[in-house]
Amino acid sequence: MNDLSPSYHYQVIGRALQVIDAEGPSLGLEDLAARMQMSPAHFQRLFSQWVGVSPKRYQQYLVLGHARRLLAERHTMLGTALAAGLSGPGRLHDLFLTWEAMSPGEYARGGAGLVIRWGWFESPFGPALAMATDRGICGMGFADEIGDPAALEDMMRRWPGAEFVEDPDAIRPMVEAAFRGEATRLHLLGGPFQIKVWEALLSIPSGHVTTYADIAGAIGHPQAHRAVGTAVGRNPISFLIPCHRALRRDGGLGGYHWGLPRKRAMLAWEAARTGL
Repeated sequence: MNDLSPSYHYQVIGRALQVIDAEGPSLGLEDLAARMQMSPAHFQRLFSQWVGVSPKRYQQYLVLGHARRLLAERHTMLGTALAAGLSGPGRLHDLFLTWEAMSPGEYARGGAGLVIRWGWFESPFGPALAMATDRGICGMGFADEIGDPAALEDMMRRWPGAEFVEDPDAIRPMVEAAFRGEATRLHLLGGPFQIKVWEALLSIPSGHVTTYADIAGAIGHPQAHRAVGTAVGRNPISFLIPCHRALRRDGGLGGYHWGLPRKRAMLAWEAARTGL
């Protein structure tokens, strides 16, 4: 694999995350590079290309307190955002996303009649499993913690009535465009309550966060914190529907279906690019 590929970058950073989490941001560049079995210059170059900042600066984004800082300084009030029309069809902040939801009848039939094409792709966060219907990307997941077969089964069982076809070439243009931040369509396959939650997530700008409680309030169910958390966890289009931007009210990361190290990396990656 090309050592400058996005997946390679993520693998390096994934290992660095474990070291930084254990030892904190005081670990020097030379020591950190040695842990990654790289020269300091090569390691710094990879970090700078991946996040646009130095490893030292990046370490500051990865400390456990960063989520609390995000919550204090870049807390998006979803009620205001939704009222201002920041969600729904049209441009959504840093990604050119348009979306449509499956009909209640399609949901009740478990996706029967839908053809879902899928394949594996390079991403900034490791190999990504992407799925799409003729109407847009409907699924995205990651496998390095649970393995490729388990990730594929996880995604397929969400729509048991659909026909799944391995055809990465057919969906490659839209998937690669999505990771470049270019025009992309999403096809949301879920129940009405889930889609309300995912719509709220789509209103959170890159580099910002919100809370599960705010999401519950924004969709008109202020007491439904647990149900909101479940819907966030069932988000089928990871990263593009940014469930990683939802935190607990106390600033804790909460859960993440594809692993907390990836959630932390996504938040840090976005924060580095937005200058927090």
